[in-house]
Amino acid sequence: MLKGFRDFILRGNVVDLAVAVILGAAFNSIVTSLVKDVLTQLIAALVGKPDFSSVVLKVNGTPIMIGNFLNAAISFLIVASVVYFGIVLPLNKLLAKLQKPAPEAPSSVKTCPECLSDIPLAARRCAHCAQPVA
Repeated sequence: MLKGFRDFILRGNVVDLAVAVILGAAFNSIVTSLVKDVLTQLIAALVGKPDFSSVVLKVNGTPIMIGNFLNAAISFLIVASVVYFGIVLPLNKLLAKLQKPAPEAPSSVKTCPECLSDIPLAARRCAHCAQPVA
């Protein structure tokens, strides 16, 4: 029973997933700090308001916190753009440079010397002009 558990835990994909979760949590604090402490402050310096939490819509006396939703939506867009432009795009470019081109598949046709049409490699006669092909 313990051997099966050990084999399960030491599988590559379980360990990879655990590492990804840990790194994701650590990276989350970096991106959150970048958004909260740098980018949001730059937006506040340009627009003049650091957040929209004071925007409230009242319907029949019930407050609807639209400002909090706007803050969350703007924060999400900033985080998504930081992740995309800061990680995904450069990583894709790096992987494209490192990736070797796929080898070309060997041709499955040959050219008839008489009519220059394409015929299968195993053919002994051309299907178009009926000439024998060596």
